[in-house]
Amino acid sequence: MIKLRTYVFIDSLQPQLAAYMGTVAQGFLPVPGDACLWMEVAPGMAIHRLSDVALKATRVHLGAQVVERAFGSMVFHHRDQSDVVEAGRALLHALDTREEARQKCRIAWSETVRSITPDHAVLINRQDRKGNMILPGQSMFILETEPAGYIVYAANEAEKAASITLVDARAVGAYGRLTLAGREADIDATAQAAIQSVQNLSGV
Repeated sequence: MIKLRTYVFIDSLQPQLAAYMGTVAQGFLPVPGDACLWMEVAPGMAIHRLSDVALKATRVHLGAQVVERAFGSMVFHHRDQSDVVEAGRALLHALDTREEARQKCRIAWSETVRSITPDHAVLINRQDRKGNMILPGQSMFILETEPAGYIVYAANEAEKAASITLVDARAVGAYGRLTLAGREADIDATAQAAIQSVQNLSGV
């Protein structure tokens, strides 16, 4: 039996998230404004059959596919939202399930750190980071979700909410991790948007 862990539709990829996804994508690169759908299932190897279903059903492009020990993830995108929506319908039909049957997002950790010190900023920037750099004096918001894939949706909604810097958005593994930086007021606004976005998603 295939378990639907994450299923999230993004209507329009924001510029920083689209660029970030391009740095880690193994397949076709997304551009800002593309619609996309992120899906995560268990067991991991099932993602190959589901990728095949989506690609044969519509004109979507496969941006990434990751098979881990326990979970499998994929993201596909297209300029035309209707193609992404239709691919999602085909996947749900293949699984004989509904969007609401996905696993509900659980926030494992969220925190805002004010006025980052130079030492702290340097260490964050030296880590395996694909996004922008955090600067000393900026505030930092970190978010951890389970399942991991929901972090993509949180990042996109956060970028819509305020002028912030996307430092990191890891959406595979046991947990998803998001790191954002910016002015204190912007970070407060975007943190609220990110948390509310995933809390409002249906699931079981």
